[in-house]
Order: sequence, then C-alpha cells, then structure tokens
Amino acid sequence: MILKTKKPEGWDDVPAEVVDPDATKPEDWDDDLDGEWEAPKIANPEFKGPWSPRKIDNPAFKGPWVHPQIDNPEYSDDPSLYAFDSFKYLGIDIWQVKSGSIFSHFLLTDDFELAKSQIDVINAMRDAERKLKEEADAKKAAETASEAENEEEIETEEEKQDL
Repeated sequence: MILKTKKPEGWDDVPAEVVDPDATKPEDWDDDLDGEWEAPKIANPEFKGPWSPRKIDNPAFKGPWVHPQIDNPEYSDDPSLYAFDSFKYLGIDIWQVKSGSIFSHFLLTDDFELAKSQIDVINAMRDAERKLKEEADAKKAAETASEAENEEEIETEEEKQDL
C-alpha cells in the first residue's frame, strides 16, 4: 500500500537559524585583521522542523524475519577447547583515552578461590595508590596557587614601578 503525500502549503524550508537582520558590523572591525564580518544567526521563528510524511502502520508487516535454526548433528561440545597446560605470555591491547590511567597487577588464573582471595590485596593496593594520587594532586594544586600568587605579586610590583 503506497500512501501519496506532499509537503503542506507554506512550509518554511529555511534553516532553523537565519542571519540576524538587526545585526550591524562593529565599528572596530578590521576586515584585514579580523576577516570578513558575518552577522550572527538567530533562531528562525517560522521554522517548524524538517518535513517528513506521516507514517501509518503497514497491514502486511509480519515482524522481522528470523532464520529458522536446525540442530547440527556433527556438533559436539568441547569443554577443553580453550584450556592450555601452561601460559607463557599475556597480551593485552589497551586503548588509553584518558592520560594518567595505570594498568597493573594482572592475575591470570583458573582457580576461583585464589582470585577471590586476592581481592583484599588488590583493594588495599588501590586504596594506597588513590591516597598517594590525592596527595600529589593536592601538592600540585598548592604549587599552582602559589605560582599564581607570585605572578600576581610580580604584576602588582610592575604596576607600582610604572607609576
């Protein structure tokens, strides 16, 4: 079933923002230094959004098609498929998106009880590292504040000398 529809009369195709007609070029604007002046844009009061035809239910729609599945008679589950007698190497691919991220203390085991017993050790290390980081951040913030005060004092002394 095809529904023929068209855009309503008087539908505004102008973008959502238009050039401000009341904007004027600033007096101190220099085209050579500042480039060509462009008026700021304002919201278009007549913009109603992009037009799209209304949608109706398709009476012939039966839902997404799902491929039928059949049993594979040759399939057999192999629980030892990923089991190895020994691991010699560990490869990790890390995409670091935030500087300062640290990845360490890897535990590779198939013994659940051993892994569970290491949680307290890892949490203790994490808490100690977090405390050290907080102290370093506080020290850095204090140094930054001190530098800002020194710069402010230097500027004040230079202003006094200019007078």
